[in-house]
Amino acid sequence: MSEIKTLKLNVASMIIAKLKDYGQLAKFRLSLLVVFSSLIGFLIAANGEWQWPQLILFLVGGFLVTASSNALNQVIEKDFDRLMNRTMKRPLPDERMSVMEALLAAGIFAVGGILIFLLYFNQLSAILSALALLTYAFIYTPLKRFSSVAVFVGAIPGALPLLIGVVSASGSFTAIGVALFAIQFLWQFPHFWAIAWVSHDDYAKAGYHLLPDKNGRTKFSALQNVLYILALIPVSLVPLWFGFAGWISAIIVLLCGILFLFQAMMLYKECSVAAARKLMFGSFFYLPIVLLAIYLDRI
Repeated sequence: MSEIKTLKLNVASMIIAKLKDYGQLAKFRLSLLVVFSSLIGFLIAANGEWQWPQLILFLVGGFLVTASSNALNQVIEKDFDRLMNRTMKRPLPDERMSVMEALLAAGIFAVGGILIFLLYFNQLSAILSALALLTYAFIYTPLKRFSSVAVFVGAIPGALPLLIGVVSASGSFTAIGVALFAIQFLWQFPHFWAIAWVSHDDYAKAGYHLLPDKNGRTKFSALQNVLYILALIPVSLVPLWFGFAGWISAIIVLLCGILFLFQAMMLYKECSVAAARKLMFGSFFYLPIVLLAIYLDRI
């Protein structure tokens, strides 16, 4: 009996370990953040007219497409992930998972997610999902090692989830969808550059060029965060100007933008990792608060 019990424990441990590996392959927490943003877009466009089965299918489809993008990203960057402290223990560089297994998983995720959008929502949402996946995996990912232009390219698939959410609910491009896309598009620059600043030394080991200045942590790189947030603030108020949201959300959004700008200005002043880390965490809070404020103001 003890041998059977031991065997069961070993099997359970193997299953748990494999599930953890797939969680890392899919970048589970990042995928949830992406799905959250797309969910807000869906709920805003649906305007209360949705059913739970529809919502669950949307969440599953969005998660699968995002997981596929992240898995393909790790397949392509497997050898470079070995060089960085933050990624060397992922399942592919640590050889706990084969490239073939990861590709198979990515393929299943992609087909499953895109089919959900095509069969249960509309053709346009499926096309945008496929576009986001292909752009992220096969343009943004390899470009990271050659030019900081990769950040601009990556901001497109990074902002598409909000638009996909709106299109899934409405069936077409709408003004609110474009406005939400623009907000997330501009937000990504200070968000990603703050991460790149904090992890600059680690990224350099793999030859990634992610900060705006080729010399890395410079005043010029820090200034770009300030400029993009200055552009983000008026764009984030577009929902008020077009009547998509009211003054309550506008005030919250404006205050978040001012705080975000202050953090970027502190980075410009100090040019320190500590200031970049504060900007990074500020970006984590900025987007969910802004999106929730806009959504709740429409209820």
